[in-house]
Parts: sequence; structure tokens; C-alpha cells
Amino acid sequence: MKRLDYYNLAPDGMEIMMQMEKYTKKSSVNRKIRELIKIRVSQINGCAYCLNMHTSDARKMGETEKRIYCLTTWHECDFYSPEEKVALELSEHITLIPTKRVPEELYKRVREHYNEKQYIDLVLITNQINSWNRISIAMGNTVTED
Repeated sequence: MKRLDYYNLAPDGMEIMMQMEKYTKKSSVNRKIRELIKIRVSQINGCAYCLNMHTSDARKMGETEKRIYCLTTWHECDFYSPEEKVALELSEHITLIPTKRVPEELYKRVREHYNEKQYIDLVLITNQINSWNRISIAMGNTVTED
């Protein structure tokens, strides 16, 4: 359920969102990492609709329940790789940018695992899911029992 049929009422704007989605899917950032970012950011933003979608997508990719359930405490778990952890940390900092910012030290740690283009893509992936969360919440999207 949603408040408005925003795809039909604002097709040009939604097409731009879909074009960015297509771009992020072509990124060389590992697709499981992309889904972990989408889940973690959706947790922070409290977007049930996106959480439902991206946890389902992650499971289809072979992601484990344990890793999905523990994403809120990823920094305490040893079953996330260093590449995953730094991508999640960057995404949290971007999502919470008013209080966390993206310090130079974090940028340097990200660059130990990702090249310049991948860094940009991590930023765009994070911004894209933040945008989707905000659209979904503002439009009143809800999760229904399947």
C-alpha cells in the first residue's frame, strides 16, 4: 500500500531514480556488499519496506540469516570481511552525515580496499538507498504479509 501512485504521477523523476539504480547495479562493488549496504542503511532509516525487499534479495544471493540478523552489530562480528566492514562503516557515516561526517581517516581505510571509482560507487549506492528509503517512507509504503 502507498499514499500516491508516484511512478505514474511523477514518471520523469522516477525514471531518473531508476537510471541511478541501473548504474549502481553495474558497479564493480560486490553485489552482496551492495545488498548489505542497502539493508544496513534501511535499518538506520527505519524503512520496513526496503528492509523487506533487500533482505529477501540478499537471501536469493545466498546471504545467510546470521549475517543479515547481525548487520546492526557488524563491527562486533568476525564473519564480515574487512572490505564489507569498511563499506558498512562508510555507509553509516554517509547516512548519518550531520553527526558523523566522512573523516579523512575513514576515507583512507576505504581506499585500502576500494579504488577511486569504487569509492564513488559506494557513495552513490549509499545515497541511492537513502533516497529510496525517504521516498518509501514519505509515500507510506508498507510491508504486507506474503
